[in-house]
Amino acid sequence: MKTIWLGAAAAAALLSACPALAATAAPARPATPAGPAVDLTKAPRMGTWGFDLTARDTSVSPGQDFFLYADGDYLKTLKIPADRSRYGAFDALNELSQNRMRAVVEQAEADKAATGPTAQVGALYHSFMAEGRVNALGARPMAADLAKVRAARTRADIARLMGASMAKFGGSFFSASIAEDAKDPDHYAVYLGQAGLGLPDRDYYLKPEFAKQKAAYQQYVARMLTLAHWPRPAANAQAIVAMETEIAKASWSRAERRDDVKMYNPYETGKLAELAPGFDWATFLQGADLDKVTRVVVGEKTAFPQIAAIYAKTPLATLKAWSAFTLADQAAPYLSKAFDDAHFDFHARTLAGQEVQTPRWKRGVNLVDSDIGEALGKLYVAAYFPPESKAKMLDLVSDIRSAMQARIEKLDWMSPETKAKALAKLSQLRVKIGYPDKWRDYSKLSIRPNDLYGNVERATAFDWNFRVGRLGGPVDKDEWGMTPPTINAYYNPTGNEIVFPAAILQPPFFDPQGDMAVNFGGIGAVIGHELTHGFDDEGRRYDGTGRLTDWWTPQDAKRFEAEASKLGKEYDAFQVLPGAHINGDLTMGENIADLGGLLLALDAYHASLHGQPAPIIDGLTGDQRVFLGWAQVWRGKTRDDKLRQQLVSDPHSPNQARVDVPLRNIDAFYTAFDIKPGDKMYLPPADRVKIW
Repeated sequence: MKTIWLGAAAAAALLSACPALAATAAPARPATPAGPAVDLTKAPRMGTWGFDLTARDTSVSPGQDFFLYADGDYLKTLKIPADRSRYGAFDALNELSQNRMRAVVEQAEADKAATGPTAQVGALYHSFMAEGRVNALGARPMAADLAKVRAARTRADIARLMGASMAKFGGSFFSASIAEDAKDPDHYAVYLGQAGLGLPDRDYYLKPEFAKQKAAYQQYVARMLTLAHWPRPAANAQAIVAMETEIAKASWSRAERRDDVKMYNPYETGKLAELAPGFDWATFLQGADLDKVTRVVVGEKTAFPQIAAIYAKTPLATLKAWSAFTLADQAAPYLSKAFDDAHFDFHARTLAGQEVQTPRWKRGVNLVDSDIGEALGKLYVAAYFPPESKAKMLDLVSDIRSAMQARIEKLDWMSPETKAKALAKLSQLRVKIGYPDKWRDYSKLSIRPNDLYGNVERATAFDWNFRVGRLGGPVDKDEWGMTPPTINAYYNPTGNEIVFPAAILQPPFFDPQGDMAVNFGGIGAVIGHELTHGFDDEGRRYDGTGRLTDWWTPQDAKRFEAEASKLGKEYDAFQVLPGAHINGDLTMGENIADLGGLLLALDAYHASLHGQPAPIIDGLTGDQRVFLGWAQVWRGKTRDDKLRQQLVSDPHSPNQARVDVPLRNIDAFYTAFDIKPGDKMYLPPADRVKIW
């Protein structure tokens, strides 16, 4: 199964804060001579009618650079906080969600009479915030796990540990996951994929522009091995990075891994040794508690034998050192300050340019959300997501869905045969808003207030065992892939569903008191984005039941691919930093979704006027405000190191491209802002991409 997200920090918006919990537990800034305390759990408004006019740089023509025209003055004064690698509208909304989660978890922690999920939320947060105890324990919490690595005598022993790492700290050369079977979406399948790399992407090992980061990584590996008291840390670090470089050479690129057809290769488990000899598959599956599984789906088929061969030829001492390092690297945020600082210095400071560590309370609430997110989510929803929010969001989804139906019906490049199947898929789309209809039961998970490392490891095992236990049974169609406090949204192709967690339903995406044109440019385009994912270059390969199958005529597929290729070239040409361009193949799905989402939002806004002229607000037409609403969502800055990481590892384009490139392909944008030939934003009509 592939889940396609809106982006790194965002999706839609619906209501401002519900006061239920905020009244008693909301974090607030202390009162100052300038005014009273500020409620940090209340969603701020954008200007007086939903758009921040002070953000614009009107010295820039919208035809030259719409991103700067809409957001330029905001960007001039914006400074990325020292504890972040990026900051903008999404990040501000994430802060709101974190403040609300903090209110929830601190109240749970303070409730000494709490039981059940509330007690678990409080205990997990307390175990993370007990920094003195964590520091006093040093590396001792991982001693037993590290001892198992030291005790390994054969490659089979290492393969067993790699399998076991699915349910605990540690690493593997091959990943295992359990999700809906793409060709039988009513049942679960075990998926196996390439793994084994500690850097964000294979390019970090192979491209000269990342040589500095690769050298820093080797130093980091040595530092972690030293903290773990592993012998010969410098020599082992050198051997580990050399080995991972060989794995990188064998690995598929992220763009290649976007082809779901090529990534679907079913195998009987007994045949894995024939596909990739040199790795003990039976012992690996046994370690992962998958020894009863008879069929798996292999991803990067041609990489498997090469990675298995690397495993077979690597000295046992290097494999053990690598296992010790991956264990320590994963566990570091839950160990003493020495480990935590080393982890931050490399992963955040070196790779992403972040200057200082994120405050501990923020990392604490994120841990609770990650490990027992539906226990926290249930409390969060009770405090901050009133029922009317869900109803209003369903209405907006219906508006966008109607716009998509009308667009499909009017397509001039698609045959009636494919068009009928596209409309059938749209009619089968499922919608999830806010929170699950049924919550996860964590009653069998032991969370102890003074055992951080153990809590994280038990939560990991609990989740893995939960998923393994469902093999052979029917798919739970009500399950969510995100928690309610998440600032994001997604489309799940095997479920043919779009999902919008509660926390993203805030300004700047939707302001119930604001202008509907801006709301359609925000929440409307987000809904349209997720819906379009069902028909992007990946999503179009799945039918209305969620089955991976080819339901297009060859001629229609060829026409689609030609337009998609045109769009990809536009992004390929977009220079983000000197010499650094967007990868149009890697970002193809998100780029199609951005263009489709904005078109659907514009159509839905026009339909909402019911034939009446759009009002003029502060001299801006309705269409202009839709486009400004879209640009406002993406305002923000990213540090250069983080941008370079994004370009090779993230399927989403950087913010400026997400604003400017789709607009160049929308005819209504040219009319709205009088874009002429010679303007930088201008594309001749014949060159504008027409997909959905």
